[in-house]
Amino acid sequence: MILEFKEVTGKQKKFNLEKISFALKPGYMMGLVGKNGAGKTTLLRYILEEKVRFSGEILVDGKDIKTHREAILDDIGLISEENHFFRDFSLKVNAELLGPFYSKWDMRVFEEVVSQMGLSIGQKIAYLSRGEYMRFQLAFAMAHSAKLYLIDEATAGMDPIFRKEFFRVLRQIIMDEKASILMITHIEEEIEEKMDYIGVMENGRLISFREAL
Repeated sequence: MILEFKEVTGKQKKFNLEKISFALKPGYMMGLVGKNGAGKTTLLRYILEEKVRFSGEILVDGKDIKTHREAILDDIGLISEENHFFRDFSLKVNAELLGPFYSKWDMRVFEEVVSQMGLSIGQKIAYLSRGEYMRFQLAFAMAHSAKLYLIDEATAGMDPIFRKEFFRVLRQIIMDEKASILMITHIEEEIEEKMDYIGVMENGRLISFREAL
């Protein structure tokens, strides 16, 4: 399994997760849905943030996140509006500065994918539209050969034509790289049509986990 949650429970000041359990195999996409405040983004934080305390287990590619965090983060690609890069620097400079922190970084792949995404490598992050920023992040994740892509509402407000292309690229990634994708989305057509598995969250609980129709 590329991602496993085993009875993950965490209590915080503003929000709790209660006994979250599911497993995602390599080469598949899972959509995570639920109302605002259901716990979707909090679940991502449990994967990404070291200071979050919880009981249970989170495994990425068979490794426990509590004891192998550095190696696990090397294999994760985050695509989110909350993902922070250097806004006053160009795509290329961001890649040159941050890419080498990843063990499998390939600048050639980054440049090729940026071009395929219709972006200019010399453009500053600050001048990207929301959709362009998501495309840049996808290119960045592909350039370090991520095994697990965590995508947080990336397609909201995205041009319908490129949204179709975005999902084509995602499907190609999981076919070619045997990576997996966990996507938070509220767009209904993306849930049944694009995902392989669907999880529904409510009040910090995963109330449903099933294959897409």
